[in-house]
Amino acid sequence: MSPLLNDTFLRALRRQPVEYTPIWMMRQAGRYLPEYRATRSRAGSFMGLCTSPDYATEVTLQPLERFPLDAAILFSDILTVPDAMGLGLYFAEGEGPKFERPLRDERAIKALAVPLLDKLQYVFDAVASIRKALQGRVPLIGFSGSPFTLACYMIEGGGSDDFRYVKAMLYDRPDLLHHILAVNAQTVTDYLNAQIDAGAQAIQIFDTWGGALSHAAYREFSLAYMQQIIAGLKREADGRPVPVIVFTKGGGQWLEEIAAIGADCVGLDWTTDLGVARARIGQQVALQGNFDPNALFAQPQAIEHEVGRILASYGSGSGHVFNLGHGISQFVQPEHAAALVEAVHHLSRPYHV
Repeated sequence: MSPLLNDTFLRALRRQPVEYTPIWMMRQAGRYLPEYRATRSRAGSFMGLCTSPDYATEVTLQPLERFPLDAAILFSDILTVPDAMGLGLYFAEGEGPKFERPLRDERAIKALAVPLLDKLQYVFDAVASIRKALQGRVPLIGFSGSPFTLACYMIEGGGSDDFRYVKAMLYDRPDLLHHILAVNAQTVTDYLNAQIDAGAQAIQIFDTWGGALSHAAYREFSLAYMQQIIAGLKREADGRPVPVIVFTKGGGQWLEEIAAIGADCVGLDWTTDLGVARARIGQQVALQGNFDPNALFAQPQAIEHEVGRILASYGSGSGHVFNLGHGISQFVQPEHAAALVEAVHHLSRPYHV
């Protein structure tokens, strides 16, 4: 592999000195970019993009051609994992991801098993292809959904506003939900380790729906399984540490608990004050976040002002990776994303003197 030319992101995750605050954006390769839409049109479908290492490489690099981002993230989808388990992933036009065979009955749940990794070989091939294409420009992030977030889709059969099926199972038959989560946790551990073997230089676990849980349920059904994954991950590759980021959307009330499970960095959404989070856990882990993604609909001057406020809230020193508090919207103008990246790089330098 080519030597890494810009390791600012990795150094910030390890809370080592940096010249500026690094930035990447969740969903940075996506529908807000016209070149992404053109590539998806050629691929024929979203899964056509995901399952083609060539297309996945192309769209992963597209935002880096536009913006001086400090990390690339593998282009894939969290639902490739349950798809490999045989649940029948498909994308309904205008409705998002769906599963043909959601987990609703006891027999199907007890039959759920860790899939063979060769069913996800296209992901690992994409990781290797992207690493080669990056030529050491910036690090590559691999990722997975958390066991609970995956379970939400697997049980609900798609996206949900109220999680009625998964929560009914949680309270009625916690044993069944624990079985799903145990299978998911082992699968995610194997999946992420294979991404690291293929060339991923950092890992993020997306716990998108953990914040929908009660205080007790979060610790039992989400946090415990992420801790299990982290304990099983390879933490070094190519002679370098492989940092792990955990992001629970809506998880601000559990910062101390999240910081204690062994990750290197805790991601924050926009509802948590960054300075307060640093005071609570910033001596234990790095912090990632937490620009409100909808603030990108504002004008560049307002975007710059909000960047300045967030940087001031964190204060001086390393340990902060700038990011959105969730994924970038498909309706954002690319010029506004450019303004965000430029503002972070420019305004953060005085904090690293």
